[in-house]
Amino acid sequence: MAQFRDAAQQRQTETGTETDQEPLGAARPVDQQLVSESDDILDEIDSVLEENAEDYVRGFVQKGGQ
Repeated sequence: MAQFRDAAQQRQTETGTETDQEPLGAARPVDQQLVSESDDILDEIDSVLEENAEDYVRGFVQKGGQ
């Protein structure tokens, strides 16, 4: 049993501890232009689906009971 604990401690020492890692609050800054472009694309997809939802669903309906 002591053998397994020693191996676990060895791995923890090799990989570092949680304090060596970047804190959770230190996130990268958000690229607002990228966020805006992504929102625009999603809005366009939503509007197309709102207009053509019935046609979109018909493409998946089985014909002839198959």
